[in-house]
Amino acid sequence: MQHIDSSVKIFSGTGSGYLAEKIVESYGTRLGHISIQKFSDGEMQPVIQESVRGAYVFLIQSTFAPADNLMELLLMIDACKRASAGYITAVIPYYGFARQDRKDKPRVAIGSKLVANLLTTAGANRVITMDLHAPQIQGFFDIPVDHMDSSAVFIPYIEKLKLENFIFAAPDVGSTNRVREVAKYFEVDMVICDKQRKRANEIASMTVIGDVKGKNVILIDDICDTAGTLCKSAAMLMEKGALSVRACCTHPVLSGNAYENIANSVLEELVVCDTIPLKKQTPKIKVLSTAELFAVAIRNTFENKSISSLFIHSNMKY
Repeated sequence: MQHIDSSVKIFSGTGSGYLAEKIVESYGTRLGHISIQKFSDGEMQPVIQESVRGAYVFLIQSTFAPADNLMELLLMIDACKRASAGYITAVIPYYGFARQDRKDKPRVAIGSKLVANLLTTAGANRVITMDLHAPQIQGFFDIPVDHMDSSAVFIPYIEKLKLENFIFAAPDVGSTNRVREVAKYFEVDMVICDKQRKRANEIASMTVIGDVKGKNVILIDDICDTAGTLCKSAAMLMEKGALSVRACCTHPVLSGNAYENIANSVLEELVVCDTIPLKKQTPKIKVLSTAELFAVAIRNTFENKSISSLFIHSNMKY
């Protein structure tokens, strides 16, 4: 059992309690006492039930739907600020609204920037998150952002598979940089599934750029929502001669018919992180824990140590 540092206080929102319990176990402490009181109309009021005066406070909450998860986090931050916390870090394993990162059409909101403003205004001094949909969202903040990389979780798993003749694939052009870094680590090639959409969550057409014949393909992406892109990509890769297709996606949003799509797909498996809780268990979906990674990130933040040492890319083979 590691020494419990009383100046570090870790609290969890209701949306990420399952992950927060694993994080504090790995850290060697306990979760702080907090209650989320609710009025009959659904309005919530977080109450911090222990002193945080002068303490390093870490608030763990993913901001997946519904928006209550985001509002709860903002109120927790405000409560800690008004209780004279010394330093407040929002630990957001899944940063919701990240897909709204630019004006890709007239008269739309940039939701990820708005959320950044809200977190800062509420009183957060720092943000720790994982696999932002667009890494440049870090620039929306005027406070430090530690952007964790899920490859530190996925790469050891892929190594244990001991696949032969494998190759990586990006399910769309936007995932190219993420996939290229992992492919570079393993010193193998990559291909791209180029898709065109009619509208959100609806694919009009898709083509494969590269050769996958006789290969075991691993798709890499940050978000799996309806799983339409993944399943269509997997089917096309098999049609192009792939031996097998599996996917690694950080955030299992899994909305709509996602579970059915995955179950009926040619995917060998879908490997995800526990940044969002699964709505149900299914044989094709395997969950890897991020708890140890976040625990070390919290400890290094408190001790003013490097966070970059946690990235698999710091040990890249070039």
